[in-house]
Amino acid sequence: MEELRIDCLHQTAEELDKAKVLKQHIFRLNHTMPDTEEYYELLHKVFPNLGENCRIEIPFAGVRTGNVKFGRNVIIMPGCLMMSAGGITIDDDVQIAANVQLISNNHDLKYRHIITCKPIHICRGAWIGAGATILPGVTVGENAVVGAASVVTHDVESNTIVAGNPAKLLRRI
Repeated sequence: MEELRIDCLHQTAEELDKAKVLKQHIFRLNHTMPDTEEYYELLHKVFPNLGENCRIEIPFAGVRTGNVKFGRNVIIMPGCLMMSAGGITIDDDVQIAANVQLISNNHDLKYRHIITCKPIHICRGAWIGAGATILPGVTVGENAVVGAASVVTHDVESNTIVAGNPAKLLRRI
């Protein structure tokens, strides 16, 4: 898996303006009456790759959310944070509980202004428990379950349950 590197000190005016507009859209989304026309318009501005029949509850926080690709029937509960510079793919029928963090980027240890990015992939039917953190480069397999408050540092096999910090295999489903 190739790592993308972004120099935060040398972003173009266009990149900075795009980030500013996204922050404003997220702010408005978090302060708009849910299930209104305005809410859905803002939701599609924040997530241009939103799949059919997806539900994203507020409050929400994120960066570079244009890099998030949704399947169908995805449910995301309140308090989700998506650091999406590395890309996040969420397949069909995924459930993400409250206060989950999807972190596809990190900082270079020597040059802290450089962010290092690897994609996250949450496969079909996965369930991410409340307060879990998924770190850069991780794939959560089909129908896998990530226990509440877990920190996922490595790929999760399909049809398994993992939990802990770092998350470890508990059993197969």
